[in-house]
Amino acid sequence: QVQLVESGGGLVQAGNSLRLSCAASGRTFSSYAMGWFRQAPGKEREFIAAISRSSVDTYYADSVKGRFTISRDNAKNTVSLQMNSLKPEDTAVYYCAADRLLRITIDYHYWGQGTQVTVSS
Repeated sequence: QVQLVESGGGLVQAGNSLRLSCAASGRTFSSYAMGWFRQAPGKEREFIAAISRSSVDTYYADSVKGRFTISRDNAKNTVSLQMNSLKPEDTAVYYCAADRLLRITIDYHYWGQGTQVTVSS
């Protein structure tokens, strides 16, 4: 069982940066691949970034590649998403997720409650 809690969301102007964090419970955090997803109003939840258990592999959606960076600290049971050069279209609720397998699809097993990111123009 893994419980995930996101933080760091908020209101930011376009072009600025924001860093999201996700804290995981349990002693087996390093056994899980982690992902970040987002869901804008009226849209389906979409993949943003994923990182393997040992941080060797990372994957990004084309829409955020070069602007967002996913990282993890297994000693602190956290995964982060550094978001730079934010755009109004990045506005969404952002979710972190955990799964035994590294995926770029939505079928992760564990999910956080989400944190709102709003980018004003």
